[in-house]
Amino acid sequence: MIPKSDWFVYIIEAENGHLYTGITTDLKRRFCEHQSKQGGARFFHTSAAKKMVFNEVHSDRSSASKREAAIKKLSRKAKIELIAQQ
Repeated sequence: MIPKSDWFVYIIEAENGHLYTGITTDLKRRFCEHQSKQGGARFFHTSAAKKMVFNEVHSDRSSASKREAAIKKLSRKAKIELIAQQ
């Protein structure tokens, strides 16, 4: 049986202040990938990943993906408010 792992929805702030939202099972590894540009998102090719400013746990990939999509639809102001609530 495959061990169950939690999924995380996260927001990373880039050096230029832009916000990137994604999902992963390993926050530290994913942040390092974004910083190194090896396996990270193309989003960070123009401005390096600065810091992880938000994360929340989900029990499965489906719920994490749905939450990621909902966060991506938010305005920048709403994302900043979400980050401030954590």
